[in-house]
Parts: sequence; C-alpha cells; structure tokens
Amino acid sequence: MVAEPLSYEIRLARDARDLKASQRLRYEVFVEELGGDGPLVDHAARLEADEFDPLYDHLVLIDPSRSDDDLDHVVGAYRLLRSDRAAEIGRFYCDAEYDLAPLRASGRKLLELGRSCVHPEHRGGAAMLMLWNALADYVLAHEIEILFGVASFHGTDPQALAMPLSWLHHHHLAPEALRARARPEHFQRMDLVAPEALDRRQAMVEMPNLIKAYLRLGGFVGEGAFVDAPFNTTDVLLLMDTKAMSDKHREFYTRRVEAKG
Repeated sequence: MVAEPLSYEIRLARDARDLKASQRLRYEVFVEELGGDGPLVDHAARLEADEFDPLYDHLVLIDPSRSDDDLDHVVGAYRLLRSDRAAEIGRFYCDAEYDLAPLRASGRKLLELGRSCVHPEHRGGAAMLMLWNALADYVLAHEIEILFGVASFHGTDPQALAMPLSWLHHHHLAPEALRARARPEHFQRMDLVAPEALDRRQAMVEMPNLIKAYLRLGGFVGEGAFVDAPFNTTDVLLLMDTKAMSDKHREFYTRRVEAKG
C-alpha cells in the first residue's frame, strides 16, 4: 500500500476522460485482478465498459497526484442510476440478473449502485469512506428511499461459497415485499447449509468486505444468487431501505443533513 495523498477529490464524472479513467480502474480490478470479461471489454485499451455506461452517473474518487493524461487519476468509483432515469431508459443493469418487480411495485425512489471498486493501493484507508460519504450526499439530494445493486463473490462454484451464501439467506433475507428474485436461468439456491450448521466466523471470513459493510448498515439480500460465468462471479442482490436502516446508519445520514443545514 502506498501513502495516501494529502487530499482526495470526489465528484461525478464530468467528461469523457473521467469516465475512461473509471473504466480503466474497473479493468484493473474486475478483469486483471478478478478474471472477469464481457462483450464490450476493451483489452487493448484496458477498459472495462458496457452499454450502460453512457446512461449512468459515475461517482469518481480522484488522486490529485496521478496524471489524468494516463487515465490513472481515478482510484475509486461507483456507478449510479436513479429510478426516474431508469424509467426513461426502460431498465436497470440488475434487471438482467434479478426480477425487480417488487422494488418497482413499492412506488418508492430507487437508486441502483454498481461497479464499486477501489484501486488496491488505496484500500484500507479513507478512500471507501469518502465514496460512502459522497454517496450519502447523493442519496439525500435525490431523496432516495431504497438502494440496491449486485455485489459479487469471486468464482462460480456455489459449494465453495456455501457458508457465506447460507448465512446471508438465513440471517439477511429481504422482507417479502422487497424480495427480488434471481432470474431462473442462472438461479442458485443460497440455503446450502442448514441453520444449525452455520459457522458465523467462517461466513464472515469468506464474505467480501463490501457485503459486510452493507450488512453493518442494515442491508439485506434478495432471493437466490446469480452465477455470472463471463464475469467469473457469483452475485447477490444487496438492498438497503433508508426507512428501516440501523440507528448507526440513520445517525450518519442525520449528521450529514445537519452539516449541510
């Protein structure tokens, strides 16, 4: 890990260079590090892209010590799509993996999160916290009520992920009214280990940090996992209801509202 810059900058991507730098970071993380691929991945230019990129807001974390000429100035990223924008487009990214009918039927303001990543040299410090702070600002500004998006386990062997998947199913399943279900063509049951045989410590050790962070903030998951072979991942749908979040999370948002008052 390198020393963190004295100050990060964080903003929505403002031009094509910011977007390409975000795609470069995604390539380094999702393709080079995790072995993913996709029809629009540009291996020659080292860009992880898809058809949704022009339609989303891209929250980017900037290391000012890095050159934007080399497309390496973005060291953290989140991709965001509000439900009002999704209505214009006709779908969310997650529609390909989950039946989102329960979320749409709720009539509440939705925000889809995706492609969350941080450069390896900037993990474990302030980078992710700054992304989450900026995300909180975005949620408040747009009066978002439900946040959701797929989060990934590396690999496509469900038996190797049986303990954490089962822990999520038995302890963090979404309320039925919001319980989106994985599409049948790639549906993977998550209740692979009986409740009495669960090992919490093993489940947490094998759980990706991003998923654990959402759970600490009161998140829950949809029904079933989605095996994404091209991307070399097993995905779960994470959801957070801002009206049912933990006290700690509610206080976090309240503090941000007061700070802006």
